[in-house]
Amino acid sequence: MTFQTLLQALSGSALDTLAGFDRRAALDAGLDPARVRAWAGLYDVYFAPTHSRQKQRQAAEKARRRGFSLDQLALIERRLKPVKSARTRAKLRLQLLDAQGDYQALARLAKRLVPGKKKPRRSQVRFSRSRDGKRTMTVTADERDLADLEHAVSREIDPSKPAAPQMLKAFLDLMRGDGTGVPRAVPRPLLLIPLPEWTKIIRGDGDETILGLTDGTTVTGAEFLQRYATEEYGLEAATFHPKEGAVNLYRTKRLANQKQRDLVRATQTVCPVPDCRCAADMCEIHHVKAWSRGGETNLDNLAVLCRYHNRMNDDDPAHPRRGRIEIIDGAPVWRSPRGYAVANEHHPYGAMQTLFT
Repeated sequence: MTFQTLLQALSGSALDTLAGFDRRAALDAGLDPARVRAWAGLYDVYFAPTHSRQKQRQAAEKARRRGFSLDQLALIERRLKPVKSARTRAKLRLQLLDAQGDYQALARLAKRLVPGKKKPRRSQVRFSRSRDGKRTMTVTADERDLADLEHAVSREIDPSKPAAPQMLKAFLDLMRGDGTGVPRAVPRPLLLIPLPEWTKIIRGDGDETILGLTDGTTVTGAEFLQRYATEEYGLEAATFHPKEGAVNLYRTKRLANQKQRDLVRATQTVCPVPDCRCAADMCEIHHVKAWSRGGETNLDNLAVLCRYHNRMNDDDPAHPRRGRIEIIDGAPVWRSPRGYAVANEHHPYGAMQTLFT
């Protein structure tokens, strides 16, 4: 196929190429799912059964006569999507199919005829995921409040230097204050030990396990647990089985509910739904087999889930709609509605990945 042949297939009488549209075949061919969805929508508009065959026929005739490309036809349907009335959509579609010019000319006309619905801006604070050790915070609030903040962080700027870094420093000074401002988050130190090595240590063979420290020295497993984990830093030692997951948490005070939460958070450091960046410390504890369906509060039935995904999880595995969490080889994994297990690679430092992958 030449480039000219490709252009003819996507423009001119391109509409008729969708007559035999097959969504599954298009996806299997490696096409962009967004493009496949757009083509599926065009097929429904121009070829699927409808109550208004006359309007459908008129629209198809105009699309062919004007030589609209598939991208132009998809643009029309995107702009018409918010219109609730099918009759109004059909009327506007015929008007847009009378347009002349290229894609941009059609986009301008569509914007005039079908203005997008303006969404009200919500007051909120959002944090991006970490990249190269940095994060971005976005604040949407009352303009007067942010005007006060802008004044506070910019009033002592040196005009001979870039303003943004100076405003950031002033903002952080305001945030920290004189020690009474925002406290620093203190990560919880937790020592992760594969079960076979822990067995050696508690059996009295801890000298066989050598641990390297960041100061360039080494200690045996027994020495580390005795000195650092209990005497100096108050670290806790958690053990994990390569298939069963979290086994136990050894600490001086035994609080069963808190112990389970600690182990579940160590097993998966973020919400396990793909691309979710919500940290385990900010997640809720989720019953993989729902409590209402007989699920127990045991380690092999618990996972961390952010507030949103905890409510979106499919508790009934027989009727999947949005996917659900399962325990696979001791770790929580999201399974899609179509049955695919997909791991969250955003922060791959959970105990099971760290110890056994």
